[in-house]
Amino acid sequence: MSTPAPTGRILKTDSGLDLIVTRTLPGSLDDAWASITEPERTARWMGRWEGDAAPGATVRLQLGFEEDSPWSDVKILDCEAPRRLRLALLTPDAPWEVELELTPVGERTELRFVHRAITAEEAPSVAPGWEWYLDQLVASMRGAPLPSFDDYFPAQRAHFAQQLP
Repeated sequence: MSTPAPTGRILKTDSGLDLIVTRTLPGSLDDAWASITEPERTARWMGRWEGDAAPGATVRLQLGFEEDSPWSDVKILDCEAPRRLRLALLTPDAPWEVELELTPVGERTELRFVHRAITAEEAPSVAPGWEWYLDQLVASMRGAPLPSFDDYFPAQRAHFAQQLP
């Protein structure tokens, strides 16, 4: 397969750099919400999670498509079902704050994904991974084959490196 065209943008904000990636999801708002919040659905494109999901709580996410399927802690910062979910992925260096916003558009749903305060050093490496994960989300909702990470990285690095201030 050829390299998918990256769509993400890096924007300078008052708090640093934000990575913004959008996707049109093939389903209703409720279907899209289920795909990003229900453990059996997230397992299809990112990984399964366990725990009591509620704002302020921390759940465990097993990254099912990463080498060795590692577990990560994810704190739920805010949840406005079925439209907005804000999370902190508790990485060893510093938390990654991500936000997913869903908007119904006819019979489909628009997803706006934001990785807040991404560093200039990590953006060219991390952004292709988010492109890949979100394409996996779309494929999982369609029942289509999942894309290969090798088609995204390192090929998309330059797209994101060129956007850095």
